[in-house]
Amino acid sequence: MADFQHALPDHTITTLDLAGNGVLHQQTSRTRVQEMVTDCRAQLACQPVNPPYHLLALSLGAMVALAWGQGYPHEVSGQVLINTSLRPFNPFFHRLRPANYLRLMHLLLANAGPCEWERAILNMTSNRQDASVLPHWVAWRLANPVSRLNSLRQLAAAARFRAPLDPPNTPTLLLASAQDRLVSVCCSREMARRWSCPLVEHPSAGHDIPLDDGPWVADQVQGWFLKLRNSG
Repeated sequence: MADFQHALPDHTITTLDLAGNGVLHQQTSRTRVQEMVTDCRAQLACQPVNPPYHLLALSLGAMVALAWGQGYPHEVSGQVLINTSLRPFNPFFHRLRPANYLRLMHLLLANAGPCEWERAILNMTSNRQDASVLPHWVAWRLANPVSRLNSLRQLAAAARFRAPLDPPNTPTLLLASAQDRLVSVCCSREMARRWSCPLVEHPSAGHDIPLDDGPWVADQVQGWFLKLRNSG
């Protein structure tokens, strides 16, 4: 967060939680991405920030950003989508790599505890493998637990969301990791090909690029903003 604010000192950085996550963990998660957009817009309406917005989002959040720009184009002037995957552009085994199937099934059937869950998620989403992160994640999970039902509702929302075939009208930057072990980089490459939008790949980070290399993400967004400003 500090790196990002430092890279964009003229912007107000605002973070949002989806219903069922973080400080909103007691709410029921939506089963449609468009409903998540409605929630995000309601959150911002209560804050001293006005559209148009630039959206930065990862994975499921990137689907929400895309739907936001599609449904309310006057509110979104740019979007950075990180390691996301979309129907109908890629098959299911690209959207969730097969190496993760058994691990996730085991966690669900074994009724795994917070530490086991967070360790598995960290292993799937981070290539940096910083052991100091795990205690913070476990503490956050205990303070803001995401229920199994809400997790399944979010998976359902991601699975049923279908991207428009036409390129988005909103200026778009794709960030992806060539070594993502959760979602294949092929997903971002296919989006870039279909939409003719820029794609920048990190050579070594995992799915959670902001965790593995936050300064790199900040640098990419900063450079992209400068290009947008100069081209405008």
